[in-house]
Amino acid sequence: MKRYPMWVVAAVALPLSALAGPREDYAQQWPLQLSRDDGGAYRVVLDEAVYRQAQSAQLRDVDVIDRSGAAVPASVFAPEQPLARAPQRVKLPWFALPSSPSGSATQGWELISEVETDGRLRRVEARSTAADTAKLPQTSLLIDASRLRSPILALELEWEPGAALDAAYNVEASDDLDDWRSVAGSGRLVDLQRGGQRLVQRRIVFDTVGEQARYLRLTPQDPKSAAQISVVSAELAGGAASAPLQWRELKGQRVEQRDGSVAFEYVLDGRFPIQQADVALPGNHALEWRLESRDNEEQGWRAQAGPWMAYQVAGQGEGDRSAARQLSDTVRDRRWRLRANGAVPGEPVLRLGYRPEVVVFLAQGQPPYAVVAGSARAARGDSPLAHLVEALRKSRGKDWQPAEATLAKPGALAGASALVPPEPKRDWSTWMLWAVLVVGALIVAGFAFSLLRSNKPAAP
Repeated sequence: MKRYPMWVVAAVALPLSALAGPREDYAQQWPLQLSRDDGGAYRVVLDEAVYRQAQSAQLRDVDVIDRSGAAVPASVFAPEQPLARAPQRVKLPWFALPSSPSGSATQGWELISEVETDGRLRRVEARSTAADTAKLPQTSLLIDASRLRSPILALELEWEPGAALDAAYNVEASDDLDDWRSVAGSGRLVDLQRGGQRLVQRRIVFDTVGEQARYLRLTPQDPKSAAQISVVSAELAGGAASAPLQWRELKGQRVEQRDGSVAFEYVLDGRFPIQQADVALPGNHALEWRLESRDNEEQGWRAQAGPWMAYQVAGQGEGDRSAARQLSDTVRDRRWRLRANGAVPGEPVLRLGYRPEVVVFLAQGQPPYAVVAGSARAARGDSPLAHLVEALRKSRGKDWQPAEATLAKPGALAGASALVPPEPKRDWSTWMLWAVLVVGALIVAGFAFSLLRSNKPAAP
C-alpha cells in the first residue's frame, strides 16, 4: 500500500475541514488580508460581489469568521459614520541615500538637491566626502512630503518579503534640507517568520498631533540590517472624505399599466445600499419622473423619489444635464419602477448610486479571517462592537481607527444550497397529543358500546 507524506494528507484534509461547521451555512467567502498583525480591531470595505451574494435586506447574512469557522464580533457601519472612515493615506516620493558608518545622518557625505519652486524635489544626489563612504549601501531614505497640507500621523513602508528583518531607524525632519531635527527617538521595522506565522511591523508612528515638515529622513542605526524599501506612504491627520458614489446601471422592461400609461421595471442584482437615483436617456429630453421600489412581487410599490425633472440639453459644443436625485433613506429593495408624465423617447437606463459600507470586526479566535455572505439559515448575531470601539477611541484618542483589512479573491463554500431555506421542523408533540386523544376517544367509545350491549333487556 502506498504511503503519502503527512504534509500531503494535511493539505488534502484542510480544505475538507474548512467546509465543515458554520461554513456550510454560507454560499461564499472572501479571505481577509490584514494590513498589520497587531490591529486588534479591523475594518473592511464591502465590494459589489458581497452585495450581490447577500440575501438579507439588513445584511444579516454577512459575517466574519475565524480559521475554525466560528463567528467573531462584527458590525456593519454606514460610510457616513466617523468610525467607518479610513485614515487618508498618500504615497510619497523618496530617494535612496548612503548610510553613514558612524551612525550620523550626514557624516561622510553631502546632499545635493534640485528643488521646484513649490518645494518638490526634482533630483537628489549624495556626494561622498570621505573615501570609505563610496562603498556604503544606499539604505537611508529622503522622503519628499512637501506637497502635503496635513500633519503626518505615521509613515508606512513596504518591502519585498525575504530575510528576517529587525531594523531600528532614526527619523529626522527639515523644511530646507539643511537644518534637520529629530522627530522620533527611533522607528523599528520588523518582518519575522516562525512556524508558519509572520510578525510584521511596517509603521513608524508619530505623536497624536502629527508631524508636518517638507522633508523627512530615515537612517538605519545599523546599515547592514536595513530594509530594501519599495513604497513609502503617509497616514494623514483629519481622516478621509466621504467615500465616492458607485453606480449600478440597470436596463428595464417596458410594462403597460391598467390606466394605459407606460412604466419601466428594473431588477437590482444585490443588496446595495441605494441612496441616489438618476435616469439616463439618449439625446435632448426633459421629463418628470416618479421612482418606486419593492422587494418582491407580493409587496406593493413604495414611493422613493419624485416627482422630479430629469433633463439633458446639448448645444454649441457643450451639454448640461440634471443632477441625481437623493433618496430620503437608504433602500435595499430588489425591484424598481420608473414612471414618466409623458412619452418617453427611448429606453431609460436607471442609475442607482450607493456608497460601500464597512464591516468592523474584532480579531477574536485564530487567524486567518474571512467575510462570509449568502445564507437562508444563518444570521449575524448582535454585537456590542460599536460601544467597544467608541470606548477604545476615548482611551486611545478620537482619531483612532481600526486597522485596515482588504477582501481577497472569493471562494465558494456551500454555494446555492446555502440559499435554500431549511424545511420547517415538524411539531411531533402536537401530533402525538392528537393521536393519544383520538385513541382515548376510541377506547371510551368502545367501553360505552360494550356497556350498552350488556344492559340490553332480554327478549320475552
